Amino acid sequence: MKSVLGIALFLVMIIGGPPVTGQNYPVISEGGRIRMLKHPESRPVRMVFDTDTYNEIDDQFALVYALISPELDVQAVYAAPFKNSRSKGPKDGMEKSYEEILRILDKLDRSADEFAFRGSTNYVTNPENPERSEAALDLIRRAKRSSPDDPLYVVAVGAITNVGNAILIDPSIIKNIVVVWLGGNGHNWPHQREFNFRQDLNASRVIFDSGVPFVQCPCTPVVTHFRTTVPEMERYVGGRGPIGDYLLDIFKRYRKDHFGWSKVLWDMTAVAWVINDSWLPSDLVHSPIVTDNYTLSFDNSRHMIRTVYYVDRDPIFRDFFTKLERQKPK
Repeated sequence: MKSVLGIALFLVMIIGGPPVTGQNYPVISEGGRIRMLKHPESRPVRMVFDTDTYNEIDDQFALVYALISPELDVQAVYAAPFKNSRSKGPKDGMEKSYEEILRILDKLDRSADEFAFRGSTNYVTNPENPERSEAALDLIRRAKRSSPDDPLYVVAVGAITNVGNAILIDPSIIKNIVVVWLGGNGHNWPHQREFNFRQDLNASRVIFDSGVPFVQCPCTPVVTHFRTTVPEMERYVGGRGPIGDYLLDIFKRYRKDHFGWSKVLWDMTAVAWVINDSWLPSDLVHSPIVTDNYTLSFDNSRHMIRTVYYVDRDPIFRDFFTKLERQKPK
């Protein structure tokens, strides 16, 4: 009996533990998933960017960073829902994010046609009836044209609603995408009431349960180190074309008192991982179980994900400032 149980446990570890949401997700071999979780070698990396752009100011920096990086081929941008003091609710947050995406594209002289898409108008309330937003359907179409050997990278920096809905609509896409998400806290942190994670608990659960190849950039206490200041922004961002002036303006207006103040630009780190993973070292760990209490439970029979444990802020900002310099008027 012990030998049978041992074989069963071994098989579970090979294919990954069962999801707890009750969804019927495709099985990805653990070896195949780990191969997809290696840093992409080919350039440029095909990716889509999912962002609650108007939530605060870090999304704008992250979107610009992605668009001006030649290592990346950004094929679409999706507006994600959010609710805080800058929106009346998730639908309003999504619409404001979409409008902010258009402003960013205009300042970079980029067209929004067939590139910027509206996302979900609400969080995932019923996994059996996912919202078929423009963003979710576009992600499915692009994932269907990808493969495990040439996956589409889905870089998400807000509530993971659009991506969760896409997976719920068509679970088969998990075989062809790699999700890189700025969301949640470190696995040893006492809670997961981080903004992106807690907004949509059901969507967060989909990402951890579905078996989709997943790279997590935890907020506290990892990405919290990715800070900058007004003097640094004035020196290296202002004067770099319309987009540089815009980024400096929203940075300075984010807070009135700049004395002894620094600001975390959280979302840039997810983009940075796709560009150069040596700046954000990570470990392969078993995917935790998301509880209803916004905590994590652990089961070492579950499938593997990659989680970042450190951020080297200097080379990331150096890379961003260098690329932004090219936007400076001649």
